[in-house]
Amino acid sequence: MDLGVQIGPLKAANPLFLASGTWGFGELLSRYFDLSLMGGLVTKGLSWLPREGNPPPRLAEAPCGLINAIGLENPGVLRFREEIWPRLSQYGTNILVNVFGETVSDFVKVVEALRSLPLAGIELNISCPNVEKGGLSFAQDPKAVKRLLREVRNIYGGFLVVKLSPVGPVLEVAEVCLMEGADALTVANTYPALAVDLWQRRPALGRGSGGLSGPAIKPLTLKLIHEIWKRFKPPIFGCGGIVSGRDVLEYMLCGATAVQVGTATLLDPENPPRILEETKTLLAKMGEEKILSLIGALKS
Repeated sequence: MDLGVQIGPLKAANPLFLASGTWGFGELLSRYFDLSLMGGLVTKGLSWLPREGNPPPRLAEAPCGLINAIGLENPGVLRFREEIWPRLSQYGTNILVNVFGETVSDFVKVVEALRSLPLAGIELNISCPNVEKGGLSFAQDPKAVKRLLREVRNIYGGFLVVKLSPVGPVLEVAEVCLMEGADALTVANTYPALAVDLWQRRPALGRGSGGLSGPAIKPLTLKLIHEIWKRFKPPIFGCGGIVSGRDVLEYMLCGATAVQVGTATLLDPENPPRILEETKTLLAKMGEEKILSLIGALKS
C-alpha cells in the first residue's frame, strides 16, 4: 500500500501533517509517539517579536468542538531559529513553519529570518489583522493578499502555502494566492465563534471571541474544499475536525491532497498515529493500493 503524496513540489510519506498551534514545537507530544511518523509538521505561528498571547481563559468547550483565543503566543522567529530549529530539524519528516504578521513588512522580516534554514516550506497565516488597513484581516482583502504574496515571493522561492480563513471572499482570495505563486492552500483556519459564561453573564474567554475548531467544523470545511477543488484544482491541505482515518479519506475525496490534524492532539495526544493506522485499514477495505487515487474523486 502506497500512502505517499505530493503536495505541489513537496513529497510526503503519508498525507498526515500536524497542524500549526496544537502541538507547539513537540516538547510534550513527542513523549507519546515518534513525530517522524507524520508526513510533516507545521509549527506554531511565528512572528518577528515574541508574543505573550491573550489573557486567560483561552479555551472553552463547544458541542463537538473547541473555541480558542490563544493569541498566537510564540517565542519570536530569532529564538526559534537559534534554539528550537536545531531540535526540530532532527525529525525525519517535512518541517513547515507557520508565519504571521500585522503588516506586510512583519511577514517579510520573519520569512527573511527563516530562508537560510533548510525548511520543507513556509505557511502564511493570513487571518491576522492588517494594521495598515485599520485592523481588517488580510484574508478579507484580496488586494492586500496579492501584495503580501508578491513581497514574500520576491525573497522566498521555496514551498509556499497560504492558510485561508473560512470566512470572507474565500474563493477570490484563493485565486489571488495561486496566481501570485502559492504552491498550495491550507483550507481552512478556525471559524469565528463565541462561548458564554452564563453565571458571570460575559464571554467565557478572556479576549471575548475566539476560533472554533474540531469535528463541528468538518462538514463546513469539506464543502469549502470541494468548491475550491472544483474551481482551481490546487494542492490543498484539508484542516478542520480530523479525528479519524475516515475523516482523512473524506477530505481527500473532496479534493485535499493532504490533511492537518489539530484539535485531535488535544483530545488525545496519541490520536495522530492511530488516525494514520485507521487510514491504512480503511484504504485497504476500499480496495485502493494508492491513496493518491482518492484525491478529488467525489462523485457528483
